[in-house]
Amino acid sequence: MAKAENIVTSHTVEINAPARVVWEVLIDLDNYHQWNSFCPNIRCGLQIGDEVHMQVLSPDTGETVPVFEYLVACDPEQLLSWEQRPVPDNMDAARRDQYIQAIDANRCRYFTTDIFLGLNQDTIMREHGAWVKAGFDQMALDLKRRAETLHASGV
Repeated sequence: MAKAENIVTSHTVEINAPARVVWEVLIDLDNYHQWNSFCPNIRCGLQIGDEVHMQVLSPDTGETVPVFEYLVACDPEQLLSWEQRPVPDNMDAARRDQYIQAIDANRCRYFTTDIFLGLNQDTIMREHGAWVKAGFDQMALDLKRRAETLHASGV
């Protein structure tokens, strides 16, 4: 069973760009390296059930760590989600949801959550929760900066 204390939530950022622009930044996976300091590399076909292969930055070593998940939601301009499922070699499980909420035609809010699930959820939260929170907070700021820059340039 999922526990509320095992949810990591980023800052909510208000972005001076339409939800459409923020969505385009999030699904432009080939260009994550240009703006995303937490997850500089990601590959996915963006179809429900597709594998999501990411490289996330380790705070301990500064090197990237491979993460493998599955796309579970892709609702344009609203929600992008993937989840890690337990396998015999690794019983860790989690679901990440990225939310875009339109405020008006030219502004929106963004935040992301990660809920740790399964047998190891308490351990994952204790050992990695602060790192995930810091990464998500930074990514929210990175996304804000990227979307506002693109919007200001007429994208």
